[in-house]
Amino acid sequence: MRRRQFIGLVGGAAAWPLASRAQQPDRMRRIAVLFAGKNGDVNIDQRQAVFAKAINELGWTDGKTVQIDYRRAENDVGLMQSLAKELVSLKPDVIFAPTQQVVAAFQRETKIIPIVFVFVADPMASGFVESLSHPGGYITGFYNYDLTILGKYVEPLKEMAPGIAAVSVLFNPENVVAPGAVDAIYLEAGQYHAVDMISAPVRVDADIERVISGLGKKSAQGLIVLPDPLFTGPRTLNLITSLATRYRVPAVYSFRFFVAAGGLISYGNDLTEQVREAATYNRPLAQRGHCIRASRSGADQIRIDYQPQNRQGNGPHDPFDFARPRRRGDRIGCTPSGVSHPSRSSH
Repeated sequence: MRRRQFIGLVGGAAAWPLASRAQQPDRMRRIAVLFAGKNGDVNIDQRQAVFAKAINELGWTDGKTVQIDYRRAENDVGLMQSLAKELVSLKPDVIFAPTQQVVAAFQRETKIIPIVFVFVADPMASGFVESLSHPGGYITGFYNYDLTILGKYVEPLKEMAPGIAAVSVLFNPENVVAPGAVDAIYLEAGQYHAVDMISAPVRVDADIERVISGLGKKSAQGLIVLPDPLFTGPRTLNLITSLATRYRVPAVYSFRFFVAAGGLISYGNDLTEQVREAATYNRPLAQRGHCIRASRSGADQIRIDYQPQNRQGNGPHDPFDFARPRRRGDRIGCTPSGVSHPSRSSH
């Protein structure tokens, strides 16, 4: 199965309510965009710029042929809901919703305006679609992972620090996808790697510091940080990576911006490419009122990024020492059936 899927609309679901409005050729189209994070977040700034550029390259000019309304929720759930309500009141032709929480906020405000999502780990478990092949409604988009990807997190961690005997999994227990993700990692570790797995649910900064500082007091301990908006804001992201460096805990993360912030290794999708590709689906939705299937692109690749060696220590028994030095930005490419795996067949 593809690790980053576009959920195609089929059958009757393709007749979106937008179709009737799309018959008005002279009307300026409107796209609503709500980010969960804060103003000044450089990662969100980059994604917004990528989205705007992709729309422009498709022949749309913001303020002339299309109106794009951007909002940011400042990581505040209450503000997120009020902004979703405000944006729906503007009667956009289509909504672009990055992250699970943003999709849920819009889902509570509208049952007719099409929503294109990105950065959602499990749209079925989240209640956004009935199935991947038959979404059954007005919500569609790109999801980040199937659970087998998360199961592979142990492998690059063992490559980087082969002496690891136990791995803690840092996750947000409020995330509905977390139990399945943790189970997938446990299954992979039990079948293919001789490591003990430890659950580490966290909700606040104090929990994060307790977990990582505790690992620093033990030998041969590693850390997996599951994808979650709780961990990707600039302050929390820097807290996690700085604690892992301070206590010399080798850790693997979901996204490359963790490595940019000082993390050891990331294994996951290129979120910028996912935003770029999602933008192409906002245009046909706003223009024609129906959705098309995604073609394969760079967003289908699973990217693996490593911290340069001189940033994390280089002693011969240092847990941060590279088992197999690689170049930063190395990638594991997808095969048609999934992600290639060096030791066994793809899933």
